[in-house]
Amino acid sequence: MTFKVGDKVIYPNQGVGVIEEVSTRTIGGQAAQFYMVRLAANDSTVMVPVSNVENVGMRTLSSESQVKEIFEILERDFPEPEADWKTRYKENLEKMNTGEVREVAKVLRNLYYLSFKKSLSFREKRMYDRARSLVVSEIAMVKDQGNETTEKEVEEILNNSYQRTVETLVGEG
Repeated sequence: MTFKVGDKVIYPNQGVGVIEEVSTRTIGGQAAQFYMVRLAANDSTVMVPVSNVENVGMRTLSSESQVKEIFEILERDFPEPEADWKTRYKENLEKMNTGEVREVAKVLRNLYYLSFKKSLSFREKRMYDRARSLVVSEIAMVKDQGNETTEKEVEEILNNSYQRTVETLVGEG
């Protein structure tokens, strides 16, 4: 995957960034090309070796149709969470580390539902906040709208899905 200066990218677990520069640096006597990526979340810069982009998981911004898929994931009924928190955390962490926004959206949806069933652990609360931030920032960038507007939209979808799940469970019970 090749990027150029000005391209908007997603850096796994960090979110939206912009390629500011493509430069050659000598490290350990070897010349290598690097993308200098300015991360929007904290205004920091990350050097990503051009040869390692795919291993790192850096990717292009989602398309409009992929954003629709994200919303569909958030709208789905909530699966019953894994009872063992260690297993659940490990599964969610693996999804977060893929850098794939659809997987991150699943983590967001699942932890949102779990938060109504019981208090999230400190680690799960941090993961929930991170997942929400990553999903919201990418959708906002694709839709060219503010994070606040997008956050309200995502929250409304999750809340409606939760209400529908509760009504279904009450109806079955």
